[in-house]
Amino acid sequence: MMCMACSSTKSVSPFIQENVGFAKAQLGLAIDTIEASGKCLNPVTLNEKGEVYYCGYGDWRSGFFPGSIWYLYELTGDSTYLPLAKKYTEAIRKAENLTWHHDIGFIINCSFGNGLRLSPDTAYSNAMKQAARSLTTRFRPNAKVIQSWDVKGNSWQSKRGWECPVIIDNMMNLELLFEATKLTGDSAFYHMAVAHADRTLAEQFRPDGSCYHVVDYDIETGAVRYKQTAQGYADESVWSRGQAWAIYGFTVCYRETKDPKYLAQALKTF
Repeated sequence: MMCMACSSTKSVSPFIQENVGFAKAQLGLAIDTIEASGKCLNPVTLNEKGEVYYCGYGDWRSGFFPGSIWYLYELTGDSTYLPLAKKYTEAIRKAENLTWHHDIGFIINCSFGNGLRLSPDTAYSNAMKQAARSLTTRFRPNAKVIQSWDVKGNSWQSKRGWECPVIIDNMMNLELLFEATKLTGDSAFYHMAVAHADRTLAEQFRPDGSCYHVVDYDIETGAVRYKQTAQGYADESVWSRGQAWAIYGFTVCYRETKDPKYLAQALKTF
């Protein structure tokens, strides 16, 4: 989730400038609140009391706040955002070692990925490489997929009877692997991303282009066990956020591989 086409608002329409201004106000309020607290926190949403809920580095959303500050720095050209973007990115560095879920791409691409793009730093590239290595520990060679959630020790997951659940959200994490190959020269990251994309392409979509949220695989044989949902109305319903994950993920795969089948799936899902 690294913006490849953002530019200064000076050359864009009033509509875009208006929306960037709104984002600046919203993020500015969040920054002021957090800075006043003396803590380094990641705001996510409001709780039932109307209070801000903050997440830790291991939460799949932890990279969104620093990533948003990087985007605001890029869009406005305001240098006062640069030290803040660096500060909140560094605050989630421990995420580079996450191995117990697949969302490390969400976390690291938004924060360190945008940092590397907008303010190149060896520390950022090192975080990207380590995060990719952490993500590859979840690759299951028999199924040729990156397992999304752990089942052992997770009562909710185990009740569903899953062994190796893969959710469509995982397509968002492949960009990290593609970037890791560019940074290291090691094509193993690239090939894992392609293997996961190919298996997802074969198993996770319906004929009309919509996708299942969860496909569960047999760890030993790699065979499909279930096609279900964990989020969305029903197993056969269309979950709009999942559709967006698929569109983005397969568009990235097309960008990185130039294989037209990925673009075709993104368009069909759209």
